[in-house]
Amino acid sequence: MLIAAAGGALLGLANFPAGWLTGSFVAVTGAALASRPVFVPDSVTRVTFVLLGILLGGTITPESLRLMAAWPASLVFLTIAMAIVTAAVAAYLHYVHGWDTLSALFASAPGALSQALALAASTGADVRSVATVQAVRLLVFTVGLPLGVALTGARGDGPEAAVAVAGISSWPELLILVGSCGAVAALAHKWRVPGGLIVGSMLTSGILHGSGMVDVNLPPAVAVVCFVTLGATIGVRFRGVDIQLLRQMAGAALGALAVGTTLAFAFAFLAAWSLSLRMSDTFLAYVPGGLEAMTILAFALQLDPAFVGAHHLARYILLAVSLPIVAAWLRDKSSA
Repeated sequence: MLIAAAGGALLGLANFPAGWLTGSFVAVTGAALASRPVFVPDSVTRVTFVLLGILLGGTITPESLRLMAAWPASLVFLTIAMAIVTAAVAAYLHYVHGWDTLSALFASAPGALSQALALAASTGADVRSVATVQAVRLLVFTVGLPLGVALTGARGDGPEAAVAVAGISSWPELLILVGSCGAVAALAHKWRVPGGLIVGSMLTSGILHGSGMVDVNLPPAVAVVCFVTLGATIGVRFRGVDIQLLRQMAGAALGALAVGTTLAFAFAFLAAWSLSLRMSDTFLAYVPGGLEAMTILAFALQLDPAFVGAHHLARYILLAVSLPIVAAWLRDKSSA
């Protein structure tokens, strides 16, 4: 956590876009790749996800609720985009780099690192290669998106979360907010809802803020701590990654990233243009990144985290249902 705090402060205090998150992630990733024994306790990660969900829900406004009418059509675009992106990246890895079909499929699954690795291990696919391609995608998006914003100055103009009002009068409201969000998050986690802690907390906070029942949120200092902790949580996933293998797989990983990102951008542009959505929100919703990281990036870059989070959650659920079915079909086909 000291490594994460140092990295986060370096970029955060310099006003780098999403600096506390990106700096923390880069610092801990560097330590992990250098074989340092970095880790974040599960209990800390869970509390962080609940608090981040509360912050994200604070961006919900009556205006954002009105814009939700266009989400179903965008989700249809996303479903088609996800299928085409996955198939295209898998075909690229199979035909250009000679990967077997199952390994190519699991490496191409957008934003489903844990599930892809579990399925790869259970089916005899090349787990190390799958992990490397997925890790490169995670690294590039988590660092590249804020860097792109820093270089272009294209920071969003979305709503920021309400900040807790100083004074004793705001404490009952804040306690109601934290207590109800924590309870729903715990239930969502117990019921195995994908991203249940952050999704349950964000949904509850969004309802409370969107309906006007509460007007307060967590102080900015809590948000900074959460960003640093999340960056560390993502960074420790690179623990045990083979640097030599990473170099060997760089061509395949970057090529797969280019194919997937190009197609995702094309579908995001089509959805934004045809449904009158903001391009920045739509692109971040369609990029093949992780649910938690992309949603928090949307918040940190002042985009619409509810829109981005809903799309990544939908994609996660679709992958959870379809990936095992497609993998079983490909395995049966290859053994026939």
